[in-house]
Amino acid sequence: MSRDEETKSGPSVYWYAFGYFAAYAPYSALTKALSSGLVGDRRVSGLALLPLTTMASAVAMLVVLSALRWWRFATHTQAFGRAIPRPGPWTALSGLATAAIIVTTTLAYTFEGVSIPLVMLLMRGGVLLIAPVVDMLSKRKVRWFSYVALALSGLALIDAFFAGGAGSLPFWCAIDIAVYLAAYFVRLRFMSRLAKSDDNDAQRRYFVEEQMVAAPVAVLSLVLLALVGQGSAMQSIRSGFTGLWSSSTLPFVILVGVLSQATGVFGGLVLLDARENTFCVPLNRASSILAGVLAGLALVTLGQRAPSASELFGAAMLVAAIVLLWVGPVIDKRRGSAAK
Repeated sequence: MSRDEETKSGPSVYWYAFGYFAAYAPYSALTKALSSGLVGDRRVSGLALLPLTTMASAVAMLVVLSALRWWRFATHTQAFGRAIPRPGPWTALSGLATAAIIVTTTLAYTFEGVSIPLVMLLMRGGVLLIAPVVDMLSKRKVRWFSYVALALSGLALIDAFFAGGAGSLPFWCAIDIAVYLAAYFVRLRFMSRLAKSDDNDAQRRYFVEEQMVAAPVAVLSLVLLALVGQGSAMQSIRSGFTGLWSSSTLPFVILVGVLSQATGVFGGLVLLDARENTFCVPLNRASSILAGVLAGLALVTLGQRAPSASELFGAAMLVAAIVLLWVGPVIDKRRGSAAK
């Protein structure tokens, strides 16, 4: 990608990152507040939150894609005399990975004794480590400021591990994070192979086809678990389908689902930018972690503990990474102009 192309496409990715931040802050705060019993008439467990939030996310996906008129970018097949949008085989697999990300992200904010900033540092930091590996496998050039931003972001991850919080993670929280990271590796790999280019139509095709699989599959998976699953965990999922309709928490639960879809839209568009993953992932991850810190600070007013100094240090490293990702291309452009 040339410098002129990057300058032309540059502002969009930063606006997408801001949209991701603006959606993620209330999303993570509301999820934590619901699972802690801070809003509404009851405490809603993480598993009970999943059914209605995922259903709301699926409906929001249909509304967003229809409002943007992006269905036309998908692959179509003829059925009953009409052109029907459908995913390709690789975008369908990416959609399955995204479905896993949807479920594990919401669950991550519901484990007791785990703060929003800590779990976000672990999940986002893990994806930061995956980004250069995917770039290497995809044979993409990684520029100097992306490496420095990756290093700064890595400091936040190291800080989270050695501050003492990561070692005390609940077992199922650690499993949740592991599934999340594996799903992101698959997603980034397919994105790099199929859609990270200057072809806007290819990016939108990938986005639409991935989204039309992700939320419906997540909903279907939860329905199947509720129907055939055994034990207290499956009972929590069943109660999520049936027990919240008359509760005062219902509007908040639906709002979490809508905000989850908004984060999926903006976050996906950041990752699909034509630049290397080692650029896009730090920008994406830093936006969400800063949103989590803001959410954590907001929840202090409702009695939750304040983010620790270590967590705030990690956030500061990510602010530096965002600034570098903003000014790095400008520095390169000026160097190129001076060399002419």
